[in-house]
This record gives sequence, C-alpha cells and structure tokens, in this order.
Amino acid sequence: MSQEVQPTDDESRAARKVFGNRLSVAERYVQHLATSGMERGLLGPREVPRLWSRHVLNCAVVAELISSEANVVDVGSGAGLPGLTFAIARPDLELTLVEPLERRCIWLSEVVDDLELANVTILRLRAEQAVELLNADVVTARAVSALGNLARLTMPLLHGEGEVLAIKGRSAAEEVEKAAKVLRKLGARDTEVITAGSSVLSEPTTVVRISVGQPS
Repeated sequence: MSQEVQPTDDESRAARKVFGNRLSVAERYVQHLATSGMERGLLGPREVPRLWSRHVLNCAVVAELISSEANVVDVGSGAGLPGLTFAIARPDLELTLVEPLERRCIWLSEVVDDLELANVTILRLRAEQAVELLNADVVTARAVSALGNLARLTMPLLHGEGEVLAIKGRSAAEEVEKAAKVLRKLGARDTEVITAGSSVLSEPTTVVRISVGQPS
C-alpha cells in the first residue's frame, strides 16, 4: 500500500523552516510513516492526512528547546515521534530511542538505515531497564503516560541533572498540578508549561519542561 502525503502550503513553509536542507530526509520519513508505518500498525490510517501537522512538525519544533550536541533519550519512541524528527532536524544531537516492542524496533531500524541517520541508536528496552545504561542530558516523550507516571520513567535517566521535555496537550497545566508531589519527590527543581514552534506553527506545541539539578 502506498500513499503520497502532500503537505499543505502552510505545512510546506513550516517544514522548510524547521528542517532546512534536511527537508528531503523529513519527506522520506513521512512516506515511511504513511506506508509501512501504517501497514504495521504504528499509526492508524486516519492519521495519514495529518502526518505533517499533527505529528512530524508538532514534534520537530520541540528540538528548538534543546541545547547543541545534547545527548537525548526518547522514551517510548514508537514510530519515532519525537525522536526521529529531532535526529533529522538536528544532526548535532545524539538520539537514543528506547522502545520495548520488537516490531516497532525493527521498523525503526529499517527507517534509520534508509534515512542514513548516523546519530540514532535504538534500544529495545523498557525505560526502567535503561537507567543503568544511559545518562541523558535531555529525556523526551510523547503520549506515553500521565505526567506523574511519566516522570517516574524519565527522570531517573537524567541521573540528577538535565531536563525532561514531555509533549502534552491542553491538560498540561492540570497534569503538572496533579503530579507536583511526585515531581518534587523525584528531584524536580522546576516544572513549567511552555510552547515550541510559535514562529512557524499556527498551533504551537505544548511542552512540560521538568528541570533537575543546578541551573545551567
């Protein structure tokens, strides 16, 4: 099954700004999502028409919040969202995609090989199993879990210093309030709801940023 995913004019303009000279790589990634990604159940057919806006661009803009040459761990990477979008937009970053399901890891490996992304490592593990192996500057996640539980999965990977960038929806502030006690217990220094992509997207991406350790 093959579906051509044609971005709208607004999506094309945003994609050019976000990906620059890596736009052709991003386009190939979108085609993988629309074909084998859908066929293997990594996302539903209803998502195909909105791959650019709702998924790829929505994730990729979050890379603007990450400092240069950071070591980034993406928890529950699934179809590579947001991890692969960061790897494409920011070749200076080192990405580790942590994903427990074998079929997803196989697909991710195929896509990484095809896109020739030298800055990506894939680990078939649960986040809890990866703590002894990884020491991240930044941990990212999208649609993995409610914030309190997500914090338990992601914050240990920072080993006391760094930040979690959790892509969330409109209930972000409410989630932060509910998770406040857990976040403090886990060592959060500061937690804030911010947006990414306001200069390129009509609907910027909502992100919960959890800072751990001393201010940089």
